[in-house]
Amino acid sequence: MEQKVKEALWSKSFILLMLGNLFIFMSFQMLIPTLPPYIKSIGASGFEIGLVTSLFSIGAILSRPFIGYMLEYRKRKSLVIVGAVSLLAITFTYPLSQIVVVFLAFRFLHGLAWGWSTTVNGTAAVDVVPNSRLGEGMGYFGLSVTLGMIIAPSLGIYLYQVTTFDNLIYISGILGVIAVVLLTIVNYSTPEAVKNTKKSDLTFTYLGSLVEKSGWYPAFITIMATFGYGSIITFIVIFGEERGIDQIFLFYLSNAIMASLARPFAGKWFDERGPKGLVLLCTMITFIGMWVLSFAHSNLLIVIAGVLFGLGFGSLLPTLQSWTLSITPTNRRGVANGMFYSSIDLGIGLSGLVFGVLAQFLEIATLFQISSIFLLFTVALTLLEGRNKRLREHQAVS
Repeated sequence: MEQKVKEALWSKSFILLMLGNLFIFMSFQMLIPTLPPYIKSIGASGFEIGLVTSLFSIGAILSRPFIGYMLEYRKRKSLVIVGAVSLLAITFTYPLSQIVVVFLAFRFLHGLAWGWSTTVNGTAAVDVVPNSRLGEGMGYFGLSVTLGMIIAPSLGIYLYQVTTFDNLIYISGILGVIAVVLLTIVNYSTPEAVKNTKKSDLTFTYLGSLVEKSGWYPAFITIMATFGYGSIITFIVIFGEERGIDQIFLFYLSNAIMASLARPFAGKWFDERGPKGLVLLCTMITFIGMWVLSFAHSNLLIVIAGVLFGLGFGSLLPTLQSWTLSITPTNRRGVANGMFYSSIDLGIGLSGLVFGVLAQFLEIATLFQISSIFLLFTVALTLLEGRNKRLREHQAVS
């Protein structure tokens, strides 16, 4: 029996893309917990502090259809570099914005650049990953996102406490410069279907570049999953203060370690068995982790919750991204990537808004328990998709 030879995954381009994306996420994510206290220090109201996140998310979602459209006919390198340089330039504007309205305008522009960069980088990674190892490859690439999101906020908080805001920006900028250098030397790959497409061959519609029909279902599931997880992102630090847990960083640390360990196995599972069973398993582990977290009064339970989240949610998003891309035509993967990242922004943004209102009336632990219901919706939607697919196949045979 002839043994199938695996296509190479760890090319120089893939490694440089992963590292460049990691430094972009590090540069950006270290600002997330520090910009709200900074804008408060220059006189922002509570509502204006809330706009720091809202305007950014709106900007990111608005920009993605345009870049998704360009990815249908443009080569990758120039688009990647423009995104990385734009993020770097806007980062350096924050110390110049001593007026709240000006600061919020920069924040909106930052969102536009972030939507551009994340969509292009994710698509460039898909282009250099062999289709036979898509789940594994995007799992590893997603690790650069996960590690950046977990490590950088703690680094940002530390720097904000021990040095000036200007120095924090300079360090963030240095990480951004490293990202630009790494991304500049990548040897990018553009699919033949994209090379053979001209701008004149396409008709741009905002909705058409916002939603890729073939991959909309896993993207919708992503909204439910991130809506459930959004309460953790928003309230985990406040929860630790309420419970008197002084080592809340252990949640992020154990999360990162387990996500790193689980990601390769999850990627191989996806390539060999498909997404649905993996989505169901990861979602249920995350659901259990959310309830463990809600009952936590000690560092031990915080670690256990972090381990469960690393195993579950740490593999869930890359699996949903790979699922979305695997059922999307190659020339539309830019649009699909934009739709996927917008689903994350939409889910987390709506979650913060809804649970922010509920937090005025309920304990944070109760919010975690309520938000876990949306993980059950994720399970139901995944099971329903499998049932509908079997029904369609049966009707086709009949």
